[in-house]
Amino acid sequence: MATAKKASARKAAAKKAPARKRPATSSKAKSAANKAGAAKKAPAKKAVAKKSATKKAGAAKKTSAKKAAPRRKAPKPRFGEVFLEKQRQALLAERRRYTEHAERYEAEAEQLVSEREPGDVQFDEESGEGDSIAVERDRALQISAREREEIAEIDAALARIEDGTYGICVVSGKPIPKERLEAIPHASMRVEVKSSGPAWRRP
Repeated sequence: MATAKKASARKAAAKKAPARKRPATSSKAKSAANKAGAAKKAPAKKAVAKKSATKKAGAAKKTSAKKAAPRRKAPKPRFGEVFLEKQRQALLAERRRYTEHAERYEAEAEQLVSEREPGDVQFDEESGEGDSIAVERDRALQISAREREEIAEIDAALARIEDGTYGICVVSGKPIPKERLEAIPHASMRVEVKSSGPAWRRP
């Protein structure tokens, strides 16, 4: 009987012992799991912080690059202000003269048309002779058109004075000699380029 009681007591002790150890093991496992979760969250937060810092740094660099970008300076004029003012006045005088000529020839062409009577003879292809009034009118209009072309070149030369490119060949980019500009203030090309004819024209 004593032996049976001891055996049952041992079995009861064996059953109780593991029951006491289990809570300890589970609490350790939980704390370890909590630490691991916290460790995982910490790098994630750091990674997000690094990304935001990188974005801010990139934006700051772009802003500084925009601010630091140098402004384009206007090209330095080849000539002094005294020479340029002299050329400007010469161009304005030429413009007035060409404008007067163009307007005079245009008025002449209009007057020829108004004076012409309805029964006047038109151009005769067989005889090679034509209406003298029509011929004079066409001549006046052609001269007026040439004068208008000169005015357009003068306006372009005045614009080149303003933007600092006066005296530079518009085709070759080489400087035009001062002597040529004094002779022809609205010259836009060097002599060799101008004399080459239509070859310098761009397609």
